[in-house]
Amino acid sequence: MPMPRTLFAAFAVCLSIAGWAASSTAAAAPAAASAAASASAPLSIGETWTIASTALGETRRINVYVPAGIPANTPLPVLYMPDGGMLEDFLHVAGLLQVGAGNGTVRPFLLVGIENTQRRRDLTGPTEVAKDRSIAPKVGGSQAYRTFIRTELMPEIEKRYRVTRERGIVGESLAGLFVVETLALEPDLFDTYIAIDPSLWWNDRQLAKRLIAQPPSGVAKKTLYIAASSDALPDMDAALTAGLGKAPGLDFRYEAWPGETHATVYHPAALKAFRAVLKPR
Repeated sequence: MPMPRTLFAAFAVCLSIAGWAASSTAAAAPAAASAAASASAPLSIGETWTIASTALGETRRINVYVPAGIPANTPLPVLYMPDGGMLEDFLHVAGLLQVGAGNGTVRPFLLVGIENTQRRRDLTGPTEVAKDRSIAPKVGGSQAYRTFIRTELMPEIEKRYRVTRERGIVGESLAGLFVVETLALEPDLFDTYIAIDPSLWWNDRQLAKRLIAQPPSGVAKKTLYIAASSDALPDMDAALTAGLGKAPGLDFRYEAWPGETHATVYHPAALKAFRAVLKPR
C-alpha cells in the first residue's frame, strides 16, 4: 500500500533531523579532540649557538648533538662536520650516530655541525682553473676555514662540553674535498677523516695528484675513509688508493659505491664508515 503523503512528509522530516544531528555530532568531534590536545612546542635534538669568528670575519651558527643516555660528566670524542646546518646534513648524520650508539655499532660522539654561509668559499682551496672560479663569487678560502676550526671553534667546544682529545671530521662533496685537503696539510687537526665522494676534480685534480705522487707525512695512527659514488673519478681511484696506501702508519680505507650517485651516496656510505672507523674499541 502506498504511504500517505502526510506520513511520508513526517518520515522525511525525521530523516532530516536525524541527519542534521549526526552531522553536528561528527563536526563537534574534531573540536573535542583538539581541545584535549596540548599546544605545539619546538622539537629539540640538541643545542644551537653562534660564534663571532675573527678568522672568517663573520658570525657562524653551530649546531651540537649531545647523545642521550650517557652518564653525567662523561667526556666524549667529537665529530665535526661542515654542511652542519639544520637544512643541510646535520639531522641525518646525527640520526646515524644516535642509532649507532643505541645498537652498539658506533661509540657515542658529540656532533658539531658548522652551518654554511658561503660554502664554496670555505670548502675549496686555491685553483688555477677558470671554470672552478666561476662557481661562486669567492672561492679558495679553506685555509681561513681551517684556522677558524682550529683556533676558535675547537677551544669553544672544549670550554662548553666535556670532551676527550679524540676528534674526527666527516664531509661529502666539497666538504669531502676539505676533509682530504686537511689531512694533507694539517694532519694533526683530526684523528679520523671521513670523505664521502670528495670533489677531487677541483683545481684540475691537483690535490689527488699530489697525494699519489707524494703520500702525506705525519699521518701515523690517523684514519682516512673515502667512499666514491658512480659519479667519482674512476681513472683516479686505483692510483689514489695505491698512493695513500704507501703513507706510513695511515689506516686508509677506500670503498666504491657503484650503485649510488653523488646525490644519494652520503647517507649509506656514512653509515658504513661510522661502523668501520667509529666502532666500539
